[in-house]
Amino acid sequence: MSGQETFGTRLRRAMDERGPLCVGIDPHATLLSAWGLGDDIAGLQRFTGTVVEALAGSVAVFKPQSAFFERFGSRGVAVLEQAVAELRSAGALVVMDAKRGDIGSTMAAYAETFLHRDSPLFSDALTVSPYLGYGSLKPAVDLARENGAGLFVLALTSNPEGAEVQHAVRGDGRTVAATVLGHLAAENAGETPLGSFGAVVGATLGDLSSYDLAINGPLLAPGIGAQGATPADLPGVFGAAVRDVVPNVSRGVLRHGPDVAGLREAAERFADEIRTAVEGA
Repeated sequence: MSGQETFGTRLRRAMDERGPLCVGIDPHATLLSAWGLGDDIAGLQRFTGTVVEALAGSVAVFKPQSAFFERFGSRGVAVLEQAVAELRSAGALVVMDAKRGDIGSTMAAYAETFLHRDSPLFSDALTVSPYLGYGSLKPAVDLARENGAGLFVLALTSNPEGAEVQHAVRGDGRTVAATVLGHLAAENAGETPLGSFGAVVGATLGDLSSYDLAINGPLLAPGIGAQGATPADLPGVFGAAVRDVVPNVSRGVLRHGPDVAGLREAAERFADEIRTAVEGA
C-alpha cells in the first residue's frame, strides 16, 4: 500500500471527531415490522435509506449485516451497495459484517468482494472468521493492506457457543482466542496511531483481564443495548484497551425509527455515554 491512509488512521480520526460509536444496520424481519414496513425489497430500501439519511453525517462507523441484504437476492445486494457508497461518501466508515472465512482462492475471492477498491461492495473493513486457522486469512490480510482497509477477526464473541472453540487450550497452554489476539498484535506492530487489524470482543463478557487485549488495533464490541451491556460496562470489560474499543449498537438505536429525529437522538445519546465512560476510565 502506498499513498493512502490506513484503516486504523481513518478509524481513530473518525472516532475522535464523531464519537466512539458503531451503529449496526440489521434489517431483520421483526425490525422491519416494528417500523411498519414489509419484509420485502421496498421495506429494505425504506429502512436502509432512512438510517443512512438520519445518521451518515454524524456517526463514525456503520456495520451492515450482509446476510439481511443477501436474503433478498441480487436486489437486496444492490440496496447494500448503494448504502455502502452513500455512507462512505458522507464521511462514515463501513465495517461489512459478513464473517467470511475460507482457504486459498476462495478466501481471496471473498477478500476481493469487500476489500478491493474497484468492488461495488468495497468497505473500510470486513469481519472474518479465523477458525480454519489464522493463516487462512492471509489473502484478506494482504488485500486489506494493499487497499488501506482493515479486518475484524472473531476472537472472543458474545454468543455462549463460542466458548467451546475460543476458550479451548492449545498444546502450548494458550487458548485459541489468545492465539488469535497474538496474531493480531503482530499484524499491528509499529503502526500509529492504531493498527488496522482488529478483534471482535463481546461487551457482554465481563472481566477479560486474563486476556491481553492490547493488540494496538481496534476492538469491535457488540452487545451494547438490547444484548444487555451498557456503555458504563466498557472500562470493566476492556481495561486499559478501552480507548481502542469500537462499541456497536444496533437495536438500541434502530428501534427508535422510522423517525429520523428519534434515530439521531438515540445515536447521540449512546455516543455521549460511551465517550463519558471511556474518558472516565
